[in-house]
Amino acid sequence: MAEGAWLLAFVTAQRLCELVLARRNTAVLLKRGGVEFGAGHYPLMVALHAAWLIGLWVLAYDHLVDLSWLALFVVLQAARVWVIASLGQHWTTRIIVMPGLPAVARGPYRIVRHPNYLVVACEITVVPLALGLKAYALAFFLFNLAMLAIRIRAENIALGTNSAGGADAPPNLAKPERTL
Repeated sequence: MAEGAWLLAFVTAQRLCELVLARRNTAVLLKRGGVEFGAGHYPLMVALHAAWLIGLWVLAYDHLVDLSWLALFVVLQAARVWVIASLGQHWTTRIIVMPGLPAVARGPYRIVRHPNYLVVACEITVVPLALGLKAYALAFFLFNLAMLAIRIRAENIALGTNSAGGADAPPNLAKPERTL
């Protein structure tokens, strides 16, 4: 199997495992009274990520892997684990808030407001670069940037911390839990 296929197999398996974890956590959070925000854009986000991965399989499964970009990818995986571990059972691919709970302020959330989105934006760029696909990396970086503009606004509204000072926050969710 080519180097590119090994990298893509890892990324695919990782994403599938994360979806299983996210679905389990989402079900538990909703059962415990969590409220979902941004559900309308979620299918678009899933489609973007699926298109990114499918395109990589089509274009680069047989490519060599650039070791410098692979090293950065490994660092990003450590950051990904740190994000997921910091949120624990509250980590999900959806925006779900738990009424009355404070926002997470540990782990990378002490340093960066949306660390998971930062990691994903870097991965969406680094994986294609590791496979020699510069234009693909740029295109999906820009597509993801547009998606994040929608996603982060929805999350900020859910958390009551939008640029308008929280005016869009639902009144019964004064201190929601930050989840992704």
